[in-house]
Amino acid sequence: MAGMTSSARPHLNRRLAEFGTTIFAEMSALALATGSINLGQGFPDTDGPEEVREAAVRALRDGRGNQYPPGPGVPELRTAIAAHQQRRYGLSYDPDTEVLVTAGATEAIAASLLALLEPGDEVVALEPYYDSYAASIAMAGGRRVPVTLRPSFDEGARFRLDLDELRAAVTDRTRLLLINTPHNPTGTVLTRAELAAIAELAVERDLLVVTDEVYEHLVFDDAEHLPLAAFPGMRERTVTIGSAGKTFSFTGWKVGWVTAAPELVTAVRSAKQFLTYVSSGPFQYAVAEALALPDTYFEGFRAGMLAKRDILAAGLTEAGFEVFKPAGTYFITTDIRPLGEKDGFAFCRALPERAGVVAIPNAVFYDDREAGAPFVRFAFCKREEVLREAAGRLRAM
Repeated sequence: MAGMTSSARPHLNRRLAEFGTTIFAEMSALALATGSINLGQGFPDTDGPEEVREAAVRALRDGRGNQYPPGPGVPELRTAIAAHQQRRYGLSYDPDTEVLVTAGATEAIAASLLALLEPGDEVVALEPYYDSYAASIAMAGGRRVPVTLRPSFDEGARFRLDLDELRAAVTDRTRLLLINTPHNPTGTVLTRAELAAIAELAVERDLLVVTDEVYEHLVFDDAEHLPLAAFPGMRERTVTIGSAGKTFSFTGWKVGWVTAAPELVTAVRSAKQFLTYVSSGPFQYAVAEALALPDTYFEGFRAGMLAKRDILAAGLTEAGFEVFKPAGTYFITTDIRPLGEKDGFAFCRALPERAGVVAIPNAVFYDDREAGAPFVRFAFCKREEVLREAAGRLRAM
């Protein structure tokens, strides 16, 4: 039998065949087309601190970063990242060998998985997961193994990790655990006991861990962000990912980073250099100054986002949604079944016309689409008046 000709073969390679245009692009386009309030994609509708923006302007005018910055990132930012980890968590990193600046957290995730996986390696990830996780695992030739966070109502509505299920998911083919806390989209913040159990499992089975902690400064109520790298046996096996976009509300700057042991950073850098090589030159200097802001900034940022969470959560509850009030991030997951709905995709595609609001169906974050079908995510990183208007529209619906 003759082989398939080049023109007949699909253009997109089979590893990425399941990934089309992201749901974020689709829903943002729908928001524009209908003039709806966009509570789908997670970007703020106001800029971050003025002094940080001015630091970027100053760097541009001074000619700092207008040409290629150093491959690992500018020394000022790497030093600031190391100082931030030491000041907030007591974690000591060498800025020269244990810190790598990336084009946002998304590149950090991709570079880490491309560097650390061989084809066929299994990656255990917490489901639902940010969509780039699945694509990055696929590009690396890995196999994703989801462990699903499930709704629980025993201590308030939240999503919980089943540690027995996590342990059972690890096999002899498992190379890496991909952990996200605070967790997008559910808003779960893993507890000290849960993180200790994950650390124990990683050490016992000699696993690498990539941990996405981009929402580290957005934890609410009694929740506490604890870096997994700080647990016994984890410093040398954990790649920690951070981001300026989520903490300082400059998502368009695309400044992220990796902190890890030297051999892990070297591996990730080997992949990263062939993705973007370098990026965000002048913005790196500005983020270095942002990380040195006093604690009052971080406390005020968290308090402001908490107030926004409560405004939207109250509005969604009044509109009839079952609300899982998040302990972290700037997203609220809701259950649409109390509204007589069960298909999140259909609900979100109709919502702009019905209510003038855009949201994201959580099913896109699941391998098991049925498990995620009734859940819908709303972003609350918007101005308070926008959130109140959105809440009013949803109540009217």
